[in-house]
Amino acid sequence: MKKILIITSIFMSASFISCAQVGKIKIPSSIKKATESAGLSETDIANALKEALTKGAKMAADSLNKTDGYYKNPLLKIPFPPELAKMESSLRSIGLGGEIDKFILSMNRSAENAAIESAPIFTNAITKMSFADAKSILQGSDTAATSYLRKSTYDSLYRVFTPHIKKALDNNLVASQWANLTTRYNKLPTTKTKVNTDIVGFTTGRALKGLFVKVAEEEGKIRNDASARTSDLLKKVFGSQSK
Repeated sequence: MKKILIITSIFMSASFISCAQVGKIKIPSSIKKATESAGLSETDIANALKEALTKGAKMAADSLNKTDGYYKNPLLKIPFPPELAKMESSLRSIGLGGEIDKFILSMNRSAENAAIESAPIFTNAITKMSFADAKSILQGSDTAATSYLRKSTYDSLYRVFTPHIKKALDNNLVASQWANLTTRYNKLPTTKTKVNTDIVGFTTGRALKGLFVKVAEEEGKIRNDASARTSDLLKKVFGSQSK
């Protein structure tokens, strides 16, 4: 079957993925006929969707919740605050490049420590997905599910990440490093505007930005890469419908 059938038959069932609702799914007759011809039940479809999205979210969290999950990924690495490029340049010019690099590493380590907190929040959002949400995902791009998760979880993730980021920043001495760097910068004769950036807020925002990049990658794999279907259920549902 065509690729669109994969997305259609799976995501049209999205609003019914909680265990209490499996078996009560009302799938359009054309989709139901296609899935039945492949020997797939409505329960298969609902469980596959739940498993696929939960698996993708967990893999994204796990891949970031390890040493260098952010730091050695050029797409995700948290930089020195870009709006303070002048400060970074000035400090490097007076021999503080090592301190800057240590500070950047510490921010990334903090994000890596906090990443694991995202998985249960994503799972909760997946189980609450409505039919309207599923329809929107169906009609959207290859990252439509990621967009849904970003919209429905960002505020919760920010609240949960913030204390973990703060704790990790404190453990990695980022707060003291930031105080040291800003103090030195503010004392430079060329500094006209004193710096007092919210480093916790900056790091949290960048950590979440990187997290959703990883979620989008995992969504793409589930949609398009057969090797990403690692369970019998995913192979049965996605494999049968991609023939």
